[in-house]
Amino acid sequence: MKNPWFLPAAALAVGAVGGFMTGKNTGAGAPVTNDEAATQSTRANGGRANATTAAEGAARRGSRATSVEDIYRSPGNLNRLQGLMAYYGGLTADQLRVEAEKLNDLPLNERMPASFLLFARWAELDPHGAMAHSNSMGVGGMFVRPTILQSWASLDPANAAKYYMENPGQFTMMGGRGMGGGQDAASIIATEWARQDPQGALAWAGSLTQGKSEALAAVLGEVAKSDPRAATEMVSQLNPADRADAYVSIAGRYGAQDFDAAQSWIRTLPQAEQAAAMAAAIRGLSSKSPDLALAQVASMAEGEAKNQLIPTLVGDLARNDPQAAARFVASQADEGVQRDSVRELMPVWTSQNPTAALAFVQSQAPGPVYDRAMASYVTSNVNGNPAELITLAESIDSDRERAWSMGMTAQRWMQTDPDAARAYIQQSDAIPDGMRDRILDGRGGGWGGGGRGR
Repeated sequence: MKNPWFLPAAALAVGAVGGFMTGKNTGAGAPVTNDEAATQSTRANGGRANATTAAEGAARRGSRATSVEDIYRSPGNLNRLQGLMAYYGGLTADQLRVEAEKLNDLPLNERMPASFLLFARWAELDPHGAMAHSNSMGVGGMFVRPTILQSWASLDPANAAKYYMENPGQFTMMGGRGMGGGQDAASIIATEWARQDPQGALAWAGSLTQGKSEALAAVLGEVAKSDPRAATEMVSQLNPADRADAYVSIAGRYGAQDFDAAQSWIRTLPQAEQAAAMAAAIRGLSSKSPDLALAQVASMAEGEAKNQLIPTLVGDLARNDPQAAARFVASQADEGVQRDSVRELMPVWTSQNPTAALAFVQSQAPGPVYDRAMASYVTSNVNGNPAELITLAESIDSDRERAWSMGMTAQRWMQTDPDAARAYIQQSDAIPDGMRDRILDGRGGGWGGGGRGR
């Protein structure tokens, strides 16, 4: 029996290459009607011609492969991606349908990039055919539909929107928010439409009943990437009840580009919306200057927006100065904030200086912060000695944190020194029985709970 088409984690990557082979189009108008279909089709064909030209150019620059298997025999992943791009770019829609049937024969690590590029190209040539095929794929279809939709919308957003409006059930369990990451269908269309015709995209997003707020935020966030002031003017066109998510989306982009201007604009917003918008602006600033972002946190009112922001900022600062990030964590009075922050801090610090990271963990008083920090240190120290790490994990009081860190470490130990690992696992009272059996049987997973064992 073949493996499932994709693992759920693939949802985080779906759509990332949706525009990789996609040509650009001129602006689109309002949602398409039957009378406008021919105009939209002509507009889309112009974009497809551009995409074909790009693919043909890529093919001329490299050797022409006769199959995906040939491409994967060549050295270099970048060369392989370019080869796939050129190969799929030279096929007709019918030929792409045949190639799609072959994807299940590839191992997962090869199947994913090939499928993204194949369906992105197919959506340029025949989006209805690509969608119809995805609907025949069962679970796998959920993961390729974002790529199809993004590629389609990047050329012809009005008709992509029309299809979505007529077939909403096909996108309910698409590989987006419902599967652990990414955008929902309406937001994908809105983002692509905004790149071509912001006002048309805004009008369409405002007409939605489902996903309206997210789609409006996607439009204005896309505009704010290049012109945050224009986005702040556009948001005034919205119904006040639809503005909250848009404020946050704009603020994040604005804060990354001009924090002082963003801050001045946020002060003009309704009082109830300012905390979330300010947190987004500081998060945007953190992507460029984590230390300046942390300095701004002190001016925020206490509350959920601030508490959710701090761990993200700690993770950003840790990449440049983990010790400064650790000092900031220690200065926080809220234990929950500290616990969430060390989860962001420890993997980064451990990869840079495991000795210093461990010293920080061991300086913590027993409790939830120590447990989270030690568990994160143990599981992220992939180059450490498993025998030493699993002993450190035994000091964790939380059953859940201890089970996770010991299970991960024991499994890694089984791969490097199975005899020593097996001897430890069999005699340890700190490993729950169910976990012990899974590790020894080589099944893995499920390190989420259980008591201290026998």
